[in-house]
Amino acid sequence: MKQALLVIDAQQELIEGNENESSVFKKEELLNAINLVIEKARESEALFVFVRDKDVAGGEGQGFQVHQKINIPPTSVIFDKKATNSFYGTTLLDYLKDHEIEHLVIMGCQTEYCIDSAVRTATINGFDVTLVADGHSTKDSTVLSAEQIIGHHNKTLHGHYNVDNFAVVRKSEEDLFEPIHNNYR
Repeated sequence: MKQALLVIDAQQELIEGNENESSVFKKEELLNAINLVIEKARESEALFVFVRDKDVAGGEGQGFQVHQKINIPPTSVIFDKKATNSFYGTTLLDYLKDHEIEHLVIMGCQTEYCIDSAVRTATINGFDVTLVADGHSTKDSTVLSAEQIIGHHNKTLHGHYNVDNFAVVRKSEEDLFEPIHNNYR
């Protein structure tokens, strides 16, 4: 089975914040989880795909780049997007289909926006998805804390399905590139 690690909006300014925005919840834990899963992906010979949001840091400079503490593999492909959904207005879907990817491991920011839409869109488009429970983050909203938003999405997206393909939520220390989706079919 061909697999890819999809790291969404793990950008310097989004994770660290700026003078107007706070950093994401548990940013150091997030960065550690991303680097751990990158190593697992490397061992599994998965493709590496990073997506950057052009709204972060105005789409330029150091703040726009993937976070400096993330060990970006040299074979990584980077897509830039203008929408919440990583698949909208990009060639991401074509790239994954061209490489015959069947399973996506998804991580990054922000949980209730770009991560949620990527997980749902991926299942609609024929991919099984593993969302890394401790590998996505967000900020407090006016309604819920970041911790509540993350917990809610981990619960809601675990088992989310679109008939043939679905999502499971697993922790970074698990064997994420040994998919368990068939256990639920």
